[in-house]
Amino acid sequence: MKRIGLCAAAVVLAFSSAAYSEDTTYRKHIKPLFEAKCVSCHGENAAPEYHAFKEDKNKWVSNGQGMRMDTYSHLVFYTAWPDTGALMRRLDDGKATGKQGNMYQYLGSTEEERQSNLNLFKGWIGNWTLKRWKDVTKEEMDGVKVKY
Repeated sequence: MKRIGLCAAAVVLAFSSAAYSEDTTYRKHIKPLFEAKCVSCHGENAAPEYHAFKEDKNKWVSNGQGMRMDTYSHLVFYTAWPDTGALMRRLDDGKATGKQGNMYQYLGSTEEERQSNLNLFKGWIGNWTLKRWKDVTKEEMDGVKVKY
């Protein structure tokens, strides 16, 4: 009887702690981080849409501007589809590949802050893949969360 009580208590505890664990969401975690670290170069007033950027990339880059990414739908574009993995390739710390993304440095002023912010993005995205659409598998795409 004692065992059943202990097992029941363990199950209740496991479910209650899972209920209190928090998913990383765009609204609560990513948007404030993006506004603090990225919007000056990738916001509505500073950056062009994807196709305008691609038409004259050198002009925008020389002005310190990137593609617009300041909304949920913009970030999903660079995460899941159609420009799969672009956000991850730019933000990646390079520990797995040896090649750090060109935007990693802007995630914070210290390595600790950069890693913390990178982990927020990784938690939000789920399956952190550096692959492009043509190379990613269905199973890998199924692991992308990007919760609003």
